[in-house]
Amino acid sequence: MNFTIQNVLIPDENAYKSVDVQISDGIIAAIAPELDPVGTAVNGKNKLLLPGFVNAHTHSSEMWQRGIMSILPLELWLAELYDFAPLDIERVYLSALGTAVETLMSGGTTVVDHLVLIPDRELETIAAAVRAYREVGIRAFIAPLIQDQPLAAGIPSGETDEQVHESYFRPTEVTLELMQAAIEEFHKPEDGIYFALAPTGIQLCSDALFEGCVGLSNNYDLCRHSHLLETKAQQKLAQEKYGCTAVEHLNRLGYLNSRTSLAHCVWLTDSDIDILAENQSTVVHNPLSNLRLGSGIAPILKYRQAGVNISFGCDGASSNDSQDLLEAIKIGSILHNVTDADYQHWITPKQAVEMASLGGTKGLNLAEELGSLAVGKKADLVLYNLTDLSLLPRTDPIGLLVLGRPTNVVDSVWVNGKQIVDNNKVKNVNVDRLRQELFNRSQWETKRKSKTVAELEQHYRSIMNLKD
Repeated sequence: MNFTIQNVLIPDENAYKSVDVQISDGIIAAIAPELDPVGTAVNGKNKLLLPGFVNAHTHSSEMWQRGIMSILPLELWLAELYDFAPLDIERVYLSALGTAVETLMSGGTTVVDHLVLIPDRELETIAAAVRAYREVGIRAFIAPLIQDQPLAAGIPSGETDEQVHESYFRPTEVTLELMQAAIEEFHKPEDGIYFALAPTGIQLCSDALFEGCVGLSNNYDLCRHSHLLETKAQQKLAQEKYGCTAVEHLNRLGYLNSRTSLAHCVWLTDSDIDILAENQSTVVHNPLSNLRLGSGIAPILKYRQAGVNISFGCDGASSNDSQDLLEAIKIGSILHNVTDADYQHWITPKQAVEMASLGGTKGLNLAEELGSLAVGKKADLVLYNLTDLSLLPRTDPIGLLVLGRPTNVVDSVWVNGKQIVDNNKVKNVNVDRLRQELFNRSQWETKRKSKTVAELEQHYRSIMNLKD
């Protein structure tokens, strides 16, 4: 695990410089020009070295439905997703492998998997994803997607009185017991596998579930994760359920702190933003799924000005149809040039890279260990080939990486100092075999009819004031 990357380009204050980077026992030991090499010498000439990015929100098992999902808003889209979720343990394993590989090959060294659980096989589901991430070697946060209310509860009723829905198949206390068992079995930070408590969101979770997750995360010092106010319907629902905003309610429950990351955050008020800043919670920006589902544009520039930490996520591969982090970073940066006329607030490529790396690690309580090129930090590193056609001609390397359309530009990846991509090839996974497995276990499909969408659509259109 000792090696020296020689003559590699890294970003400096206002430019770039060529240096040698020494790695000893998985830690960045030195960064300076012309160092005496330690261990294996790695040729860094005409290459750019950056800290690994964090894919801070995804659902790996959605890979099986990418490209086929109807063009629907989230609430109806979820109904279709659940109607056609062909999950089994082997599919969970394969899709986690695919998510890890795609994340790595677009600059990510850490993934947060808001993992969909197979009913009555929850621990087996988690074990399958853990097996995949360990095999690849990527750093992974397993954040099982849990709820204790049925899908219909996620749509506002239009009534002021509390609505009664059918019971969810798994009681709240059983879900919390499952999470405790999973923590004790799978939370292994020393192996690069972390566990996070991750109720899906206010739309499908009771206060008891949120409070139970707060207790578990405090007891085990774990991160928390959740969807938050992804859609206008969820904003309406929060007012209906709580008589206040979802952020105000979660704050009262004690759910928000510096170990809390919140996906989407499209429909927040100015006072909500102040609460997130005060609690040092992280917003995970998922621009592609927000556009795909018509959810809206998160006010990321306002968050940044208020001091809220931001990271990037791909979201699941059936609401994004990709796990390309560089694509999410590009869209998540330039999208906001149309939301604020003051160009001095716009996100620069270097700022975007810092959000994707250091911002991602802050949201996972790992900023002291990861997220920047600094002596003493763990070597989660990505080396980009600057001679690739998609990164030419030579101008600003990070500008080309973020604003261009780079393809196959990841030369090498190290996680905790261990090389897991070498010369644009994933070392620990037979990617050709993975492609064949994904091909063999799927089929060409056309549009499908969802029974649950048909049942919910009329009410959804009415509550959202959409004309028939």
